[in-house]
Order: sequence, then C-alpha cells, then structure tokens
Amino acid sequence: MNARSQAWLWFAQRLSAALLGFFVLVHLATMIYAVRSGLSAAEILARTRGNTPWMLFYALFVLSVAVHVPIGLRNILAETLAWRGRLLEVSVAAIGALLLLFGLRAVWAVYAPGGL
Repeated sequence: MNARSQAWLWFAQRLSAALLGFFVLVHLATMIYAVRSGLSAAEILARTRGNTPWMLFYALFVLSVAVHVPIGLRNILAETLAWRGRLLEVSVAAIGALLLLFGLRAVWAVYAPGGL
C-alpha cells in the first residue's frame, strides 16, 4: 500500500474515532436516562419507531464503527501476525461490510414501524 493510501487510512481512523467518542457518549447518556426514568423496552421502542433523527444518529454510529474497526483490525493483524497483502485487505473489508450490514439491520429494526 502506498503512502497516500496509508495517510487516508490514518485520517479515516482518527476521524471515525472522534465521531465514535461523541456517539458513545450520547448513547450512554440516553441509556442512563432511560434506566433512571424506568422506561421499559416497549416504551423505548415506542419512542424510536419512526424517529428519523435517532435513526440517522444510529446509522452514522454504525457507519463510524464500520470504518474504524476494519482499519484498526488491519493494523493489529499486520503488526502482530505480519499478515500483508490482498487477502488481509479483502478480509478486513469483508468484516467492515458485515458490521455495516448487521448494524444497519439493527438500526432499521428499531426504527421501522413494524420492526423486522
């Protein structure tokens, strides 16, 4: 991989980390609020069904995870196992795609009026 690609991966990793910090803080604050308010799972789902701002928030959260994790995993595998080459790139890209797919499926399940 050339220096320019490495620089883009470095930038994407740092940007996604910053976004994840924000998303995790908002998510934790929301969970604490829900628990302290005594909301049931049904009440939480009633508030999230059809709520576009929350759907967008969690979709961006998932997208950040799908960018951040494969880059970090790629670096860990390259450094600890000396794994390099096309198979590594394809493997971590597949993991990122699966994280995106499953994450967006979960977001849709919480957002969609009828669930899944």
